[in-house]
Amino acid sequence: MLANISDKIIELLFVIPCVLIALTVHEVAHGYMAFRLGDPTARNLGRLTLNPLKHLDPIGTLCMILFHFGWAKPVPINSRYFKKPRRDMALTAAAGPLSNFIMAFLGALLYAILYTVFVNLPAPTNFLGYLQIAALQLLQYFHILNLSLGMFNLIPVPPLDGSRIFLTFLPAKYYFGIMKYERYIQIGLMILLYLGLLSRPLSALVSWLSSGMFKVISFLPFL
Repeated sequence: MLANISDKIIELLFVIPCVLIALTVHEVAHGYMAFRLGDPTARNLGRLTLNPLKHLDPIGTLCMILFHFGWAKPVPINSRYFKKPRRDMALTAAAGPLSNFIMAFLGALLYAILYTVFVNLPAPTNFLGYLQIAALQLLQYFHILNLSLGMFNLIPVPPLDGSRIFLTFLPAKYYFGIMKYERYIQIGLMILLYLGLLSRPLSALVSWLSSGMFKVISFLPFL
């Protein structure tokens, strides 16, 4: 019993900082892309910041910690600033998941580099060995959580980014008709995650993508 509690606490120590970074960069990517496309709303409201407290959605963050799938507080976007509103809204929405996939790849790359270095070092002391294991575990969580966040947010239902990518191609009346049920869909997502009906297939997909990334990295000549 105590061992299980200890393991959970250690896992949280790894998961929480990874979740904060993943969610924060995700939202900043949205805001920065919108800014580059002409919308200063996120910048004016102080959302182009790496302060995680500006971006966390309580329910979405809790889902990330408990289920490793979740969302952040959406960056406000004003499509009236965009030259091509539908296209630019889709690009802005896609920037968040893309940032997570980039961080996931960088996490996997750094994991592979450190693993190669550690294997070729002399046998470490117990303390140094623990530090090496902790560093690799942290990078593993960082890699998986970013992949999970990126994939989950591509689901085309509100409040996820996929809804703002795919639903922008629908007529406006259908788009706004779906978006008004955003809060109810959030509750439904939580139920599906809790029951494993959503997290299991997503976990399988994340595992497949992770294997693909490490396969690509294995071809690098210095590893």
